[in-house]
Amino acid sequence: MPPQPAPFPSDADLRRLIHFSAADGRIWLGDQRMVLIHAAALGALRKEMMESVGPAPTRRYFTRAGFAAGERDAVLAREIRGNASLYDMFAVGPQLHMLEGAAQVAPVRFDVDVETGHFFGEFRWEHSWEAEVHRRAFGLQTEPVCWMLIGYASGYTSAFMGRTILFRETACTCKGDTHCLIVGKPLEEWDDAEELGSWFKAESLLNTIRSLQTEVESLRLEIEPDANRTELTGQSETFRHAYELLQTAAPTKVTVLLTGETGVGKERFARALHALSPRADKPFVAVNCAAIPHALIESELFGAEKGAYTGSQAARPGRFERAEGGTLFLDEIGELPMDVQAKLLRAIQEGEIERLGSTQGRRIDVRLVAATNQDLGRAVQEGRFRADLYYRINVYPVVIPPLRERQGDIEALAQTMLERFARLHGKPVPKLTDHACEALRNHAWPGNVRELENLVERAVILSRPNRDIEARDLFPGITLPAGASVDRRGLITEGRTLPVDCRALLEQLQNSGAGLDGLERALLREAVDRADGNLSAAARMLGLTRPQLSYRLSRDHDKENQQS
Repeated sequence: MPPQPAPFPSDADLRRLIHFSAADGRIWLGDQRMVLIHAAALGALRKEMMESVGPAPTRRYFTRAGFAAGERDAVLAREIRGNASLYDMFAVGPQLHMLEGAAQVAPVRFDVDVETGHFFGEFRWEHSWEAEVHRRAFGLQTEPVCWMLIGYASGYTSAFMGRTILFRETACTCKGDTHCLIVGKPLEEWDDAEELGSWFKAESLLNTIRSLQTEVESLRLEIEPDANRTELTGQSETFRHAYELLQTAAPTKVTVLLTGETGVGKERFARALHALSPRADKPFVAVNCAAIPHALIESELFGAEKGAYTGSQAARPGRFERAEGGTLFLDEIGELPMDVQAKLLRAIQEGEIERLGSTQGRRIDVRLVAATNQDLGRAVQEGRFRADLYYRINVYPVVIPPLRERQGDIEALAQTMLERFARLHGKPVPKLTDHACEALRNHAWPGNVRELENLVERAVILSRPNRDIEARDLFPGITLPAGASVDRRGLITEGRTLPVDCRALLEQLQNSGAGLDGLERALLREAVDRADGNLSAAARMLGLTRPQLSYRLSRDHDKENQQS
């Protein structure tokens, strides 16, 4: 008989992952949001499903739900105990299962060889919630009933081992046994592998669906490469209003002025307007007026004849001519020099341009879309922008809302970007943890959609297989809000367990003579310095809100002024 494995290691590292944030009504396990729910409520759901759809579909549902939960927890194993032994690393799953209230788990046999993929595990369960609620509702059974728990063990082990490992319950207290007992091994080693696998559908449920999704998306992009140009992601009221204005203007020839903060996606809106218009099969030409030197902007827009300026060796068409029949997008139009503004006004009004160095006009058929993040009305008052041009391009203004006013769209935008950048960089499409989604919703987004794109692309590049993107991957230094944790007795304790040697910190504080106020000031300044002056990022490092940090900084500033 093989020797019984050693007891599980201490779960102190796992208890620190549990975080009760009473102030905002959330519970966290690492970066994943959790919910405390009555076992009786799950039992009532189970009973209703048993009576409405029957035992087999109910078993499949609960088994698959447990499988998904086990997969989630497997991600933590190598992160939390990456340097531990294989046994201690694997123990994360059973220990989390206990902390989550599923059952008491004791190892009976653990025989694993990672290199060959060999796995044989046997574990004893006491106090299974699933066996208790099933027996209460239906009495003693002839078959084991811990379906969700079995799903969890199988999902966790399959993800941990990188191959399909399925568990079967060989004893169950709902059958009258003294305890529940489970045995797990690779799917192909079970004599009734096909029947057993039908309860899990591991390959079909996870890998196959993901592969098919990837193939379908690739084929769709090959067949309809331009289809998504008219699809702007968003369902918020402010976004829908802007998009409806765009759709209304698309069939017409009206000049459209797109306004909004830097990074809100003005060029994306312009491309969607072009794709929705009758000019969709004609060129779309974009010009960033702020990126072209003033000395060259006229020739870039209107073209130049041979010899029109030093170095002009041949006649060259401008952007207006290149956009013939289509759409010309002038981004940052407020940066145009005054003399070029006059020529642009004539081009819009007369539908005619003159190349630099030419005296003959050329007829053009171009739909103009302009964009700016400036207040052009104020620019007119200050003499930096022609009033007649302003009134001419401001016929149909569309204000694109900043991302902070589109909170309901942030997760959908991030998911779209995850898929796009994963395809671009040839990586699997990662998922966002619950805490990552929360961090995205709470960020101020001074850089708007462009900032979100940069954060998501960086996270995709740094992502690892089978690992979700966490909040700290997007915002380094971010922590959960102040709350409570669980001590070794299972009691909720005020404040989180800090990974800091408080005794050493107190000694340093005594030796420095700065006192607690001095320590706080030093921490505040260090966080602000590390965040390069970004108070929102500094506040996240300290577990504060931005207003709380601003208050402390201003308070300390006032104290220093009084002392001086």
